[in-house]
Amino acid sequence: MSRLLELNNSQEPNSWHGSLNMVYNWVDGATTVTHQQMQAPLKVQRPFYPEGAEVCHSVILHTAGGVVGGDKLSLNFHLQQKAHTLITTAAASKIYRSNGWEAGQNIQVQVDSNACLEWFPQETIVFNGAIYRQDLRVELAPGATWTGWEITRFGRSARGEKFLQGNWRSHTEVWQQQRPLWIDRQQLRPDAKVIDSPHGLAGKSIIGSFVWIGQPVSPDVVEKVRMLSTLNQGEAGVTRLTTGLLCRYRGDSTTEVRQWFTEIWHLLRLSSLGKPGYQSRVWQIERN
Repeated sequence: MSRLLELNNSQEPNSWHGSLNMVYNWVDGATTVTHQQMQAPLKVQRPFYPEGAEVCHSVILHTAGGVVGGDKLSLNFHLQQKAHTLITTAAASKIYRSNGWEAGQNIQVQVDSNACLEWFPQETIVFNGAIYRQDLRVELAPGATWTGWEITRFGRSARGEKFLQGNWRSHTEVWQQQRPLWIDRQQLRPDAKVIDSPHGLAGKSIIGSFVWIGQPVSPDVVEKVRMLSTLNQGEAGVTRLTTGLLCRYRGDSTTEVRQWFTEIWHLLRLSSLGKPGYQSRVWQIERN
């Protein structure tokens, strides 16, 4: 509650500058954490291995409960050669309204040759009046793979709240040997026209992106992914990239978009890595 009271101050709040640095290595047929450094409010749970020793699952916690104006979060992940890691978050991220100060999250990822990082945070809820920027940069070595999703809810729609004030920006870059594989810049400066326009949110509250980069995806697999997009409420799009696949969602259901993204992930994982997908236990907890 004290964090929310800070929002009523006219001066910069007592902001958090949290950081998390993780290094994963492949040792004797297992992916292990060889370095971790944390600064509040960011923490990481003890690694666990529901799929066996080859794939390390990590769960990130934000102990402050939400992000307010002025907060700056920095995360760095390095996967050394052959390591395979799935990273998610323990709960949805909440971006509270700001009194004028921008909150930000910066993520830097390095994936070495033949390593694979699966980045699946739970949804981000952007409150009305929030000012927030998130930056993600991925450096892939030859033979490396990165897959991730981003699910954003604008306004606390369950309460009837819409995102009519504030600013949201998301900037993602994936590079390989100084060559850009995918650059995605999104920004929402909300007003009624943007919220309702078919070129904006079209009256929807949730947008989502799923991307798989590092290996070419065959036309047959792309067609199978498109056959999965039998959504009841939302709209979907699937685009084949030079070295991967991009899927977009616009709708009103977090459960729907996450289920669709999970089905895509299962299909791509099995066809490219020969491993079936494994749903993280925290996704089930959050859903319930």
